[in-house]
This record gives sequence, structure tokens and C-alpha cells, in this order.
Amino acid sequence: MNSQKILTIVALIIGVISIILLGMIISMGDTAIKDAFAGGESTGSVDPLMNVAYVVLGLAVVFTVVFTLKNIATNPAALKSTLRSVVVFGVLAAIAYVMAQGVETPMKDGEVLSASGSKLVGTGLYLFYFLAVVALGSMLLFGVKKMISK
Repeated sequence: MNSQKILTIVALIIGVISIILLGMIISMGDTAIKDAFAGGESTGSVDPLMNVAYVVLGLAVVFTVVFTLKNIATNPAALKSTLRSVVVFGVLAAIAYVMAQGVETPMKDGEVLSASGSKLVGTGLYLFYFLAVVALGSMLLFGVKKMISK
């Protein structure tokens, strides 16, 4: 049995478990879940689904890191490309951090978001905008390039 079949079976099992847990959540209804969360209680049907989501997220992160490092170790050109991408991302993050402003902000629950926390939120927003512009620009560039070459 190859790894593709094993991964397909594991994905199928996780999918079936998730569908069952989702059915339990839907059968509870919105008001029961909202009331439980408002009272600070744990809901018996939402928590298992969240745990499955955490496991799937953890597995996805681990497999991504392992196979990325495996590819980088076997291909020196990939290492150079990866390092270049990490440096460019770091430079964009630094620019976004410098552009962001930090202001203490009162939140709805009565707590106050610190100036440094506000600056980090602003940094994340600016970084998202930069990366969205880069993605849109590259899609447009390669789309126009492909249309011109035909």
C-alpha cells in the first residue's frame, strides 16, 4: 500500500468524523450553542470538532514543513529561491511595521489594546495589503504576458 492510498484513507476517516460532529452541532441549534458560550460553558458538540480541526491543522503544518525542508535539502536552487523569498517577506514585514501606527484602543469587552498590540495589528494589515498587491500584480502580469505571446 503506497502513501497516497494511506493518506486518502486517513483523509476519508477525518472527513467522516467531521461530518458526524458537524451533524451534532447542527442538530443542537444556534441558540443552544450561543447560550453555552455566553455562559462560559463548554459545549459537548463543538469542542470535538474544534479538536479535529486542531489536529488537521497541526498535521498540515508538520507535513508542509517536513516536505519543504526535504525539497530544500535535495535542491540547492530551491534553497536559494526560498532564502530570497524569506528575505523579501522580512523586508516587506519591516516596511509594514515602520508604516503602522500604535494607539491604545478600547475594545468592546472593556479591555484596552496596548499601543504595541495595535501596531502589530496594523503591521499585519499593511503586510496583507502588500502581499495582495503583489499577488494581483503577478497575476495580471503573467495573464497579459500569456495573452500577448499567443
